[in-house]
Amino acid sequence: MVAEAAGVSRVAVSRAFTPGASIDAGKRDRILKIAAELNYTPDRAARALRTRRSHLIGLVVPDACSPWEAQEIDGLTTVLQEHGFGCVLFKTRTDFELDDAQLRNMRSFNLDSAIVFPECVRPKRLAPYLDRAVPVYIDYMTGPADETLHDRLEVDLRPGLSKAVALVSGYAPSRIAYICGKTESEAEHARREVLRELLAERGLPEPRLLAGDFSYARGHSAALELFRVHGGADVIFAANDESAFGALDAIRYDLGLKVPQDVSVIGFDNISQAAWGAYRLTTVGIDLPARIQSLVRMILERLKHPNARPLCDRITTNLTVRDTVG
Repeated sequence: MVAEAAGVSRVAVSRAFTPGASIDAGKRDRILKIAAELNYTPDRAARALRTRRSHLIGLVVPDACSPWEAQEIDGLTTVLQEHGFGCVLFKTRTDFELDDAQLRNMRSFNLDSAIVFPECVRPKRLAPYLDRAVPVYIDYMTGPADETLHDRLEVDLRPGLSKAVALVSGYAPSRIAYICGKTESEAEHARREVLRELLAERGLPEPRLLAGDFSYARGHSAALELFRVHGGADVIFAANDESAFGALDAIRYDLGLKVPQDVSVIGFDNISQAAWGAYRLTTVGIDLPARIQSLVRMILERLKHPNARPLCDRITTNLTVRDTVG
C-alpha cells in the first residue's frame, strides 16, 4: 500500500521505518509522510517473523522503584526508544532470581538482548531462555566463573572511592563506619571490599560494618545503633545514597548531632536527590548517561556481530563533594 503510493519498493518502506537504516533522507521523509496520510504503521510481529528481530530489549532488575534503579530504567528506556527498541521489564524475586515460569515468559518475547543488573540471574541459567540473544551484565565482577557467552560493563570503583578516602583522611578520623547493602548484592560486596582496601592503604582504621539493605529505614536504624550502642563514628560511608539519607536524618533529628561538625557522611550513586537542599550529600557516583550509552553501544555492536567474542567496556566513578564532609 505505502510502497505503491510512494512508488518505491517494500524494502525501502521497511528501511524508512528502521532507525539507522541506509536510505536517502528525502525518500525517508516522503515515505513516512505518505504512511501517515494512509494511517499505516508496520506490523512488528510480521517483521519479527521475517527478520528474527523483535526490537525488544529485556531489563532484568532487582528493584523497579528505588531511586537509583528508577533513574537508570528511565534513562535506558529513553535512549533505547530513540534507537527503535521497546523495553520489557523483568523484576527478580528478593533472592535476585527469576523462576522457570518467569524465564519461559521472557523467552516468549524473542528478545534481541537483555541488560542484567549485577546480582540478577547468572548467564548460565539465563542463556537457554534467550536463544540467540546475548545478555549484557552490569558490573558482573564477582562470584563463580561463568563461561556462558555474555557481554559486560564494568564499573571501576577505585577512582571515586579513593578520592572519598583521601578527603576524609585529611581530618584524621579514628572511628569509621560503613552501612552495608544487601549481603547477596555483588555491588555491595565490591564497594565494601574496595573501601576496606583503600582505608588500609592510607593507614586508616578498619570500618565498623553495620548491617543494611540499601533502604532509608535501615540506614536510619543503623546510625542510631552506631551511636547508641557502639559509641559513634567520625565518618560514615554508606553503600548507597538512600541509606545515607536515613543516616543523616537519624544523626540530625534523633541524635541532635551536626553534620559534618560531629560526623561526616558519604554515600554512593549520586542520585538526583543527593543534591536536594535537605541533604547536600557528598557521594561517589557513576556518570549515568555514559553508562547508558555504553550499554546501548554494546547491544548494537552485538546485533551486528552476533558471534563475536565477549564484549567488555569500563566506566569509572568520581566524587561529588557537597556539605556532609568537613
